[in-house]
Amino acid sequence: MDLGLFDPEDAEASLDPFLVALAKAADLCLKPYRHALRFSGEPPSTIGDCSDCVVLIEARTAGGERSSERDLELEIYRSGDDLHLMLSLVSDEQAPLLWHGSHPVWMQAATGERCDRPSEGAALEALCRRIRALLVDVDERLR
Repeated sequence: MDLGLFDPEDAEASLDPFLVALAKAADLCLKPYRHALRFSGEPPSTIGDCSDCVVLIEARTAGGERSSERDLELEIYRSGDDLHLMLSLVSDEQAPLLWHGSHPVWMQAATGERCDRPSEGAALEALCRRIRALLVDVDERLR
């Protein structure tokens, strides 16, 4: 996984630069908040295995105070040859979910039915586009 941070030949490289790159994408798209990321559950063993994992995106104000109501859960998974993202708000189980494959789709959490984009949805779609671009680039380099 290269991300411009490590040698693409090194599939055993530390996952820290990967998480930092994703945090920077969250900081850019979800201003004015700052973000830290960590794997939920068992982290992948290598950077190349980051195609089936869950990452928690934890938010803080510019002053450093936790804003847990803005925390997100990002599921990264493979379906066939394609990588997909599922983004959800941790604090609200009823909030719409964002599925992002080749395009964004907002869904009702309870039913999975399509719904309109919520008011803050554009920023979340931008975040998913950035993350997916990073992952697709890395995925292609490791194949």
